[in-house]
Amino acid sequence: MISIARELLGDPWTLLVVRDRMFNGLTTIGGSQESGERIASNIPSVRLARLGDAGIANRRRQSGGRRRITYRLTAKGMDLAPLLVDLVLWSARHERTDAPAPLVREMRLNRERFLAKLRAGWTMANGKDPFSLPAKGIRRR
Repeated sequence: MISIARELLGDPWTLLVVRDRMFNGLTTIGGSQESGERIASNIPSVRLARLGDAGIANRRRQSGGRRRITYRLTAKGMDLAPLLVDLVLWSARHERTDAPAPLVREMRLNRERFLAKLRAGWTMANGKDPFSLPAKGIRRR
């Protein structure tokens, strides 16, 4: 079973692309370049295409005059939230990170409430404006 997850998420960038959409509310490829890891624009586009094929992310053309493409996690993608929260907590426990301390504390002390807020934000964003959490970015230092 782990081999399936490794196949979908195991390269060096895919979890960061998911993280940026889940925790930081990013919806465009260009937004990934603003993450602390300075991901080149070709990386998220390739990873998002793979995540789309796997049903983890959706690609949508924004309505109106602009030709902007947005990428949002699907319900299947949001089901990765508990795993990502656990990875953040594990990293904060064992490594030096720049994950905001209040966010890590909330994840640790109120894990289920944090996950519920994350899910509620995703639900609201799926038909409305993108949501964002107070995190400025979760990455390793």
